[in-house]
Amino acid sequence: MTASYPALRLRRSRAQPWSRAMVAETVLTPADLIWPVFVTGGTGVRDPIRTMPGVERLSADLLGAAAKEAASLGIPCLALFPNTPASARSDDGAEAANPDNLMCNAVRAIKDSGANIGILTDVALDPYTSHGHDGLLHDDGRILNDATVEALVAQALNQARAGADIIAPSDMMDGRVGIIRAALESEGFHDVQIMAYAAKYASAFYGPFRDAVGSGGYLKGDKKTYQMDPGNSEEALREVALDLAEGADSVMVKPGLPYLDIVRRVKERFEVPVFAYQVSGEYAMIEAAVAAGVLERERGVLETLTAFKRAGCSGVLTYHAVVAARLLG
Repeated sequence: MTASYPALRLRRSRAQPWSRAMVAETVLTPADLIWPVFVTGGTGVRDPIRTMPGVERLSADLLGAAAKEAASLGIPCLALFPNTPASARSDDGAEAANPDNLMCNAVRAIKDSGANIGILTDVALDPYTSHGHDGLLHDDGRILNDATVEALVAQALNQARAGADIIAPSDMMDGRVGIIRAALESEGFHDVQIMAYAAKYASAFYGPFRDAVGSGGYLKGDKKTYQMDPGNSEEALREVALDLAEGADSVMVKPGLPYLDIVRRVKERFEVPVFAYQVSGEYAMIEAAVAAGVLERERGVLETLTAFKRAGCSGVLTYHAVVAARLLG
């Protein structure tokens, strides 16, 4: 039988910092963080993103130093996203397969710097298309699933050849994980991981990201025919099951905080590494609250990231990665 008050006083274990640390159920460390970094052209470029205060696009020559700083803080991985110029965009997103595109140059710059850190590369066509969609379009505006998958395979192989450690398909096309995995195997990239954006929702929280990669102004229509309905959770489990069956090493839920229930269900059902993306709109909300004087940044950042861990995340992609790592260090 469980004791009751006054023999049982739960506040005893909260009375001192050492005691709180000793009984902590959830522990957040820098190793739980992945830092998303936006890449732009030029040399020595630090381009502030208006809708994401404190976040900058970096040119490739600055990435080595950024990667070394992240590694020194204990952050294990960077996630790269290119801001492709308008001159390199096209209806077919062919720039995604260019071995000298921003993404590949960024990967090589980090590898050449000697930074001891993993590199995750986004696989989707929206940073490269003139219409802003993740896939190829039919003349009537429909997304062409199978033709898009062929383009995604070329993109994934291009990134693997440049040195990517983790390929992260974020496009939500059907069947792409298995075909990408087969292509990687056929070219000898046996150790390149796939982190599948398995449950990516058609969310209102992506606006600042589209500004950061320059795709927002190009987007025609919406992405509801391939990204998931925010009201669906059983469908998320089906998507995860398919991606795992096709060879995904880990899966991702995106966005983060509005979908912690999905994280928990995925973790409990499949017992695989589950990551969440604290997306640009979530970051912007925190920063807006800080600017308004209603939230203390340090406490707010750590509390939200701890929530991801408590829900079952193996790690979190967050623009607050460096801030959090410094606090945790």
